[in-house]
Amino acid sequence: MPYTIYTDVCEGVADCIPVCPVECIELVEEPKNAKGTAYAYVKWDICIDCGACLAACPIEGAVADEQIEDVQKIPA
Repeated sequence: MPYTIYTDVCEGVADCIPVCPVECIELVEEPKNAKGTAYAYVKWDICIDCGACLAACPIEGAVADEQIEDVQKIPA
């Protein structure tokens, strides 16, 4: 099951992006999240469940090791 980034917890640090071996994480600059920052999201159809994003993220609670659709905003 793919990983999830909690949109409103993420602070847009983006340490997760360069460590992803399949490039399934994208940074969204606009619109901002509830914190007023950029945020990242996981493309679930590409994620291979490696956990690199979770290990790299310095923001506690920003990444979950399961797919949770209610908390990850994906831009249209």
